[in-house]
Amino acid sequence: MSRAPRQPEASDFVALCDLVDRGAVDTVMLAVPDMQSRLKGKRIDADHFVDRVAFGGSDMCAYVLATDIDHRALDGFALASADTGYGDVSLLPDPGAVYQLGWMKRTALVFADAIGHDGGLVSVAPRQILQRQLDRLTARGITAQVGLETEFVLSYADATDPHHRALRPVFDRNLDYALDHPRLLTRFFEDLQECLGAMGWPVEAVKTEGAPGQVEVTFPHGDPLRAADLHLLFQHGARTLAEQAGLVANFMAAPATGIGSSCHIHLSLLDRDKVPLFAETEGRMPDAARHAVGGLLETLPHLGLLYAPTVNSYKRYVPGTFAPTTFTWGRDNRTCAIRVVGRGENLHLENRLPGADTNPYLALAATIAAVLAGLDHKSEPPQPYIGSAFDDPEAPPVPGSLQEALDALRDCPLSAQDLLTADVAAHYATAAGHELAVHRTTVTDLDLYRGLATA
Repeated sequence: MSRAPRQPEASDFVALCDLVDRGAVDTVMLAVPDMQSRLKGKRIDADHFVDRVAFGGSDMCAYVLATDIDHRALDGFALASADTGYGDVSLLPDPGAVYQLGWMKRTALVFADAIGHDGGLVSVAPRQILQRQLDRLTARGITAQVGLETEFVLSYADATDPHHRALRPVFDRNLDYALDHPRLLTRFFEDLQECLGAMGWPVEAVKTEGAPGQVEVTFPHGDPLRAADLHLLFQHGARTLAEQAGLVANFMAAPATGIGSSCHIHLSLLDRDKVPLFAETEGRMPDAARHAVGGLLETLPHLGLLYAPTVNSYKRYVPGTFAPTTFTWGRDNRTCAIRVVGRGENLHLENRLPGADTNPYLALAATIAAVLAGLDHKSEPPQPYIGSAFDDPEAPPVPGSLQEALDALRDCPLSAQDLLTADVAAHYATAAGHELAVHRTTVTDLDLYRGLATA
């Protein structure tokens, strides 16, 4: 556990109370992000939420924060297991994270923080992992601004195939930067932009990509915690609107062989006076930007579990797919893991390692922790890469598997306390072990295809 949470005050939920009084909201979803970047929680009658839950909180079985993609209760986690009796955590609503949903009638969603039996915030919860890194920035008089840029694949739903084994993308040709879209796709874009805009969070841009059915959505720079919260709402909304349109929204990192979907993180830092720390002078990167790049390249190789959490994540790192394969950096170079983007005061860093399946809280936490390590140790990066960084034998390679990422975390030269805290490192290492165990013993369609073909 960690520091005590701030208790809500009577004035914090005034806007929500007004919506409830006017009948504009009759249901409140109290939500917590789980390890797999899903919203978990309860649908609560709005009057009951206002009367009891807003200030008294609710509860949830702690295993929700210690499970795998199949939502199985698993042993080995200190937070929740058979040995602990699978007890509860309390859910304290965050008054700064209240949203009226545009894709669900008369429904609001309120993010909550998980509270342990000692009254402290649960340190392994994704929101708290990110908040700890933001607190470390604040202690140095620094604030972060981030923008997320994510891709996903839209396909036609097939009611006869509930496991989505043979999805047909909504378009089957390269529509990168195209403005002539199929009618169904145009309607989906219109609905998505309208719903997000009504929440006070309009998208910055929407575009189709080069792979079949692939779409990219870019969001404006802002507060990291709010950006992560809203990213989960975006995914929830995209899936809901897709289902209503007879589509499936696929947020896998590698949705098909040879195709990768990313979730790039654009990061800038400001000092106490809101002056950009990465602003260049006469074309020269400042020390802060250079040390941040050095920290990212030194530290991110050990934090893959946070930004690439599944076996599928590592199938995206393929040369020629605009996904990085080496820990390199360069100016406006999309073959590198870290891309320096913009000019002058707008100079910022782009972390191109996370895929569409990333948990934004964890990926942002890993990015900020790496930047802080670089600033603290004045890390010097190698020379910027010019040309293709794919398969450079002298550049450190991106881990080729989840097992390699797990081994890299254990071999991290910096202590877990400096980066994540020991309990967080142990929690997510345990999760990776369970993920690997499933894949180690599961017979896949590829096994059957290749096995039968050679029998």
